[in-house]
Amino acid sequence: MQQAAKQSVLTVENRAKISMTGVDSVDGFSETQILLTVGGARVQIVGAHLKVLAFSQGTGNFSAVGELTSVKYGAEKGKWLRRLLR
Repeated sequence: MQQAAKQSVLTVENRAKISMTGVDSVDGFSETQILLTVGGARVQIVGAHLKVLAFSQGTGNFSAVGELTSVKYGAEKGKWLRRLLR
């Protein structure tokens, strides 16, 4: 039996506020970058003066503010390491 995929919604307001649902974890953050795991995949938020406002691991809700320049979705977490070691 297949497991239902967890749904995620990304909202960006005026390139100054970002909200996201379905977030599994916040893996790291600084003033220029925030790393998230969403549905097993890596999400990288890049900008300036970034600040995490809230994250609830129970609900998966996340929000941050700052000067957003990009949001990048990557491969599954840890997948790059498996490819490197082949």
